[in-house]
Amino acid sequence: MAKTLVEIKQSLEGQIGRRLTLKANGGRRKTIERSGILAETYPAVFIVELDQEENAFERVSYSYADVLTETVELNFDDLQTLALEQ
Repeated sequence: MAKTLVEIKQSLEGQIGRRLTLKANGGRRKTIERSGILAETYPAVFIVELDQEENAFERVSYSYADVLTETVELNFDDLQTLALEQ
């Protein structure tokens, strides 16, 4: 799908307000999985508002480079995955 930071940002801007599940590299072979809503996009980062019953904090932010390098994988509720496709 998206192969540049600009394409990833544009793709996410069209998804604002949609529910998603994200998988992030937590370090030391841990994968963190969280659910929430894509809240905002900024020039260098995007914000996800997390479901409160599952998480201790309200919001997380990740950079578009995290998606590009596959450190973060975003799965929107319609099963569309925002990740690089070869």
